[in-house]
Amino acid sequence: MPPAEVATGTTTLEISVPVLPPDVAALNTQPTFHLAPVLLDAPADIDAIDGSRSARMPAAMQAIPREWQGVRGRGLTVSAIRALPRPQFTPAPIATGQGDVLPSAGTGVVSTFTPAQIRTAYGMPTLPASLSSLTAAQAAQLGAGQTIYIVNAKHDPNIMAELNAFNQKFGLPACTVKSIAANASLPLAAASSAAGCEFSVVFSTSAGGMSSTTPAYDSGWATEIALDVQWAHATAPLARIILIEASDSSMSNMVGGIRLANAMGPGVVSMSFGSSEGSWTAGVESTFTTAKMTYLAASGDNGPAVEWPAVSPNVVAVGGTSLTYSGSSRTEVAWANTGGGVSAYTATPAYQNTTVPGMGAPARRTVADVSMNSDPNTGQYVAVMTPGSSTVNWVSAGGTSLATPQWAGIIAVANATLVQAGKTVLGAPHAVLYNKISSVPGSYASVFADVAKGSNGSCAACTAKTGHDQLTGLGTPNVSNLLSTLSGTVITPAPTVASASISGQTGTALSFTVSASSSNPLTYSLSGNPSGMTISSAGNVTWATPVVGTYTVTVNALDAATGQSGKGTYTVTITAPVPPAVTASTINGVAGSALSFNVNATSANALTYSLSGAPSGMSISQTGVVSWTSPLVGKYVVTVIVKDSKTGLSNQAVFNISIVASGLSINAPAMTGVAGKALTGTISISAPGATSLSISISGAPLGLNFAMSGMNITTSWSSPVTGNYTLKITATDNTGRSATVNMPVTITAK
Repeated sequence: MPPAEVATGTTTLEISVPVLPPDVAALNTQPTFHLAPVLLDAPADIDAIDGSRSARMPAAMQAIPREWQGVRGRGLTVSAIRALPRPQFTPAPIATGQGDVLPSAGTGVVSTFTPAQIRTAYGMPTLPASLSSLTAAQAAQLGAGQTIYIVNAKHDPNIMAELNAFNQKFGLPACTVKSIAANASLPLAAASSAAGCEFSVVFSTSAGGMSSTTPAYDSGWATEIALDVQWAHATAPLARIILIEASDSSMSNMVGGIRLANAMGPGVVSMSFGSSEGSWTAGVESTFTTAKMTYLAASGDNGPAVEWPAVSPNVVAVGGTSLTYSGSSRTEVAWANTGGGVSAYTATPAYQNTTVPGMGAPARRTVADVSMNSDPNTGQYVAVMTPGSSTVNWVSAGGTSLATPQWAGIIAVANATLVQAGKTVLGAPHAVLYNKISSVPGSYASVFADVAKGSNGSCAACTAKTGHDQLTGLGTPNVSNLLSTLSGTVITPAPTVASASISGQTGTALSFTVSASSSNPLTYSLSGNPSGMTISSAGNVTWATPVVGTYTVTVNALDAATGQSGKGTYTVTITAPVPPAVTASTINGVAGSALSFNVNATSANALTYSLSGAPSGMSISQTGVVSWTSPLVGKYVVTVIVKDSKTGLSNQAVFNISIVASGLSINAPAMTGVAGKALTGTISISAPGATSLSISISGAPLGLNFAMSGMNITTSWSSPVTGNYTLKITATDNTGRSATVNMPVTITAK
C-alpha cells in the first residue's frame, strides 16, 4: 500500500471570536419598472418618417385577457409574460383603423403612448422633421451638448439594438456608439453640441472607477436599462447618454456607479432604483453634492413609503401619475402604486417650507418633488430583446422608473437652453423648482400641472391634493413653459445653510462657524439663541459664558443681492464639566519581556497622567503610555490617575497586571501504529499567562484528524496508511511567544 498523500496546505486552529457587523454595503437595491401583463402588437410605422405624426392621436389600446388582469406588473419581464398561463379565451382585438385597438367584452385594456404623444402631452418642444439644419437654439431644445448618466446594475447585451429599433419605429435621431476605455482619463471632455446623440456603456466599480469586466445579464435589470435609455433619449434626443452598469445591485456598487458619474464630469444622473431608507443614508449623502450635477431618483412603486436615493435632499424625487391624453389635452391622477412619504431620518431641507403651496411645515424631508406618467396601464412603448434573439418585443412600461429618465431628459434640455442663453446649468434644482417657481402663483400654474386626484393608500396623506403632496410632489411639467420660465430667470439658488449639533461645557467659551453657501455675500442673524450668543458677519457663532441646557438655534442667512434667504437649525447642548473617563483593564505580561500598554482615557481637554501603587520601574508618559522595562513575576494592582488640565477634574481606574514566567512549550509524543488499525494521540501545549493561541500543523497525512479541547489537541486516524510522516507543529500566543516541534508518525504494515 503506498504512503498516504500529504496535504499541501496548512491546517490552522485558532481561538478567536468572529466579528459579524451589519453591512449596509451589501444591501440590495431594486429596479422600479412595471410592465402591463401583455406583449403588445408592434406600434404603427406612422412616426418612422415623421417623428411627430402620431402626436395628436389618442393612445393605442390593447386588450388584456381577464386571466391576466391580476398579474402584478412590478419587475415583470418579457419572458415572464410569455410564461403566463394561456387564457382559455383570448379575445381578438378590434382595430379602429387609426392604430387603436379596443378591448372585447370581459377584458381589461392597456393604453400605450408613443414618444411623439408624450412630447406633445407634456408640452415639450416639437421634434423637427429634419435635424440637418438646426439652429443652435433648436439643438439646445433637444438637449445638445448635455450629458445624461444612467446608473443601473447588471448588463443589457442588446441595449444598442433595442435603442436602434425604438429610434427607427418612432423617427428619433440615431445615436453614435462611442467607446470609453476603462483606463480613460477623467473627467471626460464635455459633450459636443454639434455631435448629436452619442451613446456609451461603461462598467463601474464600488470605488467609483471603471472596469473592463462585463457584468452578468439579468432580465429585470436589462428591462430597466432598456426603458431608461430609450425614454431619456426620447426626451432629450441630442443629449449624450452614458450608461453606467454596476456589477451587481448592492448598495456599495450602486453608490460606486454614482461616484463614477461624478468623476466623469457635469451632467444629469438618472437613478431608477431604490432601497428602503435607514439611519445610514446620511453616510452616503456626499455622493450627491458634486457641483454642476443634477441627481434624479424614482420615489418607488410601493405606495406610501420612502426610499433611498430619492430621500436625499440633494436628489429630485420623481413620483408617478396615471395619464389620460386624447390627442389634444391631458389629465392625470396620482398612480395607485407611486411611492412617497415623510422621511424617518432626513431633516427637512430649506426649500421645503411654508411658502410652498400645500407644503405646510413638514417634520422631515418629504418625497416626492415632481412626477410624470408611471402607470403601465397608461404606459409608454419600450423595445425589449432577449439575448440571442433578433426579435423586438414591444411592452407597455411604467413605474416611477419611467418618469425618472424623462425628468432627467427635461433637466438636460433645460441646461442646454440655459447654456445657450449664456447662463449656468441648474445643478441642484430644488430651490428653483420650489422657491422660484412653485411659490409664485402665476409661475406655478404655468410650469406645473397640479395633480390633485388619486391615492396610493388609506393613510391621511395618501391622497393627492391641491399644491404639493407626497404622491406627485409639485405636479407634472409643462415643459415649454418650464424652459421659458428658466430662460427668463437668473438661476441663483437660495442660500443653503447646513444644520448641525454642537456640544459645549460651562466654563469654556463656545465658538463654531456656520456652514453656508451662496453665489453672493451673506448676512447672518440668529433666532431662538440664548442670551450672550452672537453671530459675526463671517458666520462665526460665539458664546463667552455658556449655561447648562439644550438650545435650538436657527441661523438665518440672507443674500442681499437677490433677497433670498436660507436657514439651518443648530442644536446646541451645554453640559457641566465632567471628569475625564478612564477605562480599567487587565494586563498580562511575561517576566523579562518589556511591558507597554496604552491607557484608554477621554476628555474634551488635554490630560495629565500619574500612577499609584506601581511596582519599581513602572512609569507612565504624558500621552498615557505605561512602560515597564523588566517586569517581575507577580500580580500587581496599579491605579492610573488622569486629570483634566483645564477643569482640574480627575478620575482614576484600577489596572490588574499579571506577570508570568516566560516560556511556551509543546509536548508532541511520537505516534506509532499499524496500517488499517485506528490510531490516536495527544498534543499538549503549555502557555502560562496566555489568553489566546494560534496553532498550525503542516505535513499531516490525509485522513489524520485533529480536535482541540482547552490546551490539548487529540489526533485520530481511523485507517492509517503505511509510511513515515513528520508533523510540524507551531504555536504562538497573544504575548508573542512561539514554539515549534516536529512530531514523527510511523505506520508499519503489521
